[in-house]
Amino acid sequence: MVAAVRGLGERVRAWRPQPPPLPADVAHLVGPDDPEWFARELAIAASPPWWFWRFALRRLSWLPSVFGRVQVTGSIREEWLQGPLLLAVNHIGDFDTFVVAVALHKAGVTPRFMATGGIMRSPVAGPLLERSGGIRVDRGTDVAAHALTVTRVALAHGGHVVAYPEGRVGLSPDGWPERGRTGLARMALAADVPVIPVSQWGAHEVLQYANDWGKLRTLLRAFWRQPALKVHIGPPVFFEDLQPGRVGDANRARARIAAAITRGLAPLRAGEPADRPAYVDPTRPTTATAAFPGGVVPDDIP
Repeated sequence: MVAAVRGLGERVRAWRPQPPPLPADVAHLVGPDDPEWFARELAIAASPPWWFWRFALRRLSWLPSVFGRVQVTGSIREEWLQGPLLLAVNHIGDFDTFVVAVALHKAGVTPRFMATGGIMRSPVAGPLLERSGGIRVDRGTDVAAHALTVTRVALAHGGHVVAYPEGRVGLSPDGWPERGRTGLARMALAADVPVIPVSQWGAHEVLQYANDWGKLRTLLRAFWRQPALKVHIGPPVFFEDLQPGRVGDANRARARIAAAITRGLAPLRAGEPADRPAYVDPTRPTTATAAFPGGVVPDDIP
């Protein structure tokens, strides 16, 4: 019995949906020393969105509404939806990816999420996310640059790539977005693709930060209280005056992205103290600093 259970667990861990064939126009990007997942992600990035992912977005988009009232404002122009998109989202909790996926689907986007290597390595969820267009980000490793390559391929094939500029759940005490990393800004400059800022608030009430039984408690409380899960899609951020590789321009682009997300977040937090969220998760560390404390963005930032 124990051997049978162990064997089932090994099969579950080894299971993954079959990726599409690797197209000839990207096959040359794979070297003999690259990890085996790199070729799979390139093939997926160069292909149309997986039918099952489109089906899930259409048929299961009601699920996040079980735990709150999803409210979406803003939109993306039809012509932008026809080509590649980079979407920058503030990260506020473990539940927000589901809310953002639903909100973007309503706006006509088929999102391909950038995700940490830990999530992509998890059984079942990892293979499903990968096959749905997820892009593995292994920061601080010798394969970290692979994420940029996969993203470039996805954009070259008209993909809608969603990234969290902060690279993690935000840890600023006041809840406003952190300055973030320059990776998204560098990708936008190199690909000459506008960035769509997506601001969100409320999903942090559904699942607490700490990974313990408290997550179940906050999930059940959200089911009962039905917090507002707000998402705002802002106007594109352009970088016509900036150049890839020019000193300082990646930082300028990063500041514009953080400013756009912060501006879009301000109306979603109307009525709350600027220096403290109305809902405070006691398990979330507050060890970082917001890019624009209190949500105040200087007028000289485009």
